[in-house]
Order: sequence, then C-alpha cells, then structure tokens
Amino acid sequence: MKELIINERIRDREVRLIGEDGTQYGIIPASEARRIAEEKGLDLCKVSPPDVTPATCKLMDYGKYRYDQQKREKEQRKNQRIVELKEVRLSATIDIGDTKRIAAQTAKFIAEGNKVKASIRLKGRQQSHPEIAVGIMKDYIEMVGEGVVVEKAPTQEGRMIYTILAPQTKK
Repeated sequence: MKELIINERIRDREVRLIGEDGTQYGIIPASEARRIAEEKGLDLCKVSPPDVTPATCKLMDYGKYRYDQQKREKEQRKNQRIVELKEVRLSATIDIGDTKRIAAQTAKFIAEGNKVKASIRLKGRQQSHPEIAVGIMKDYIEMVGEGVVVEKAPTQEGRMIYTILAPQTKK
C-alpha cells in the first residue's frame, strides 16, 4: 500500500487544496491548508506525485482512507487465482488403460483451472523411434477431451517429448 505524506510532513510552501467533498479551494499556503484541516478535524494528505508543483493536497480522514485501502487489497488478494503447472509422466510403452487413467487425472487438473505438462522420457532404443512416443502423446491428448487447449504441441527436446495443455478460456 502506498503511504501518503500527511499534515506536518508536507514541506511545500503552496498547495492546491481539494476539500473532502471535492470542492476546490485553489492554490493556498500550506500553513493555511493545515489550519483548515485542523478546523474540520481532518488530515491534510498530499495526493500528487513528488515532482508536481504546486502539490495537490486533499482533506480526508487518513485513518479511514488507510482502512479502506487495506480492505480493498485484501479483497483483491482473495479473488486472485494462481494457476499451477501440474506434470504427468507417460511412457513410450504405456498401455491403453494407464493412458486413460492419466488422461482422466489430467482432465481433473484442467477442470480445476491448472495447466498440465505431459512428458515422455525415451530410454535406450526408444530414442531411434520418437514417432511412436509422439503418437502416444497425440492419443493421450484426444483422451483428455473437450475444454482443453494444446498450448505447446508435442515436441522433442533431447530424450524428452512433452506437451503443455491448458484450460479453454471462457468467453
């Protein structure tokens, strides 16, 4: 939360003063603005950036303002959704039943709103036939079903073949 400069900490000679209801007082000396704030039982808060002259100040209840800001930030944090990247591993020699089970698990991850990275590690002679592993990966993607976007198509990097699946965005 951004802290405002208030009351005696304002070092400017003249300020542009705005009342608590939005009324414009114009450009007045800072001491006069502090006196007005004291009379009304409010705080004088500098709301303009540091390089602006004359500084813009507003009459407000600073404690209430801070409370409202903290409440708003807490609400924003509560509504924030963090997308995780889950990883599932397949094999070049995986059976259809295991592929279905992993596809069902992936569909559950996608339904929760997470991304999924599916990978196959090629071992030994499997490296000479990566097209078999790519075919398994494509079958797996079909089994996952609707509501899935293939963010990265199955690609080979060294001994690994992987793909990234994400939930379809709601329009």
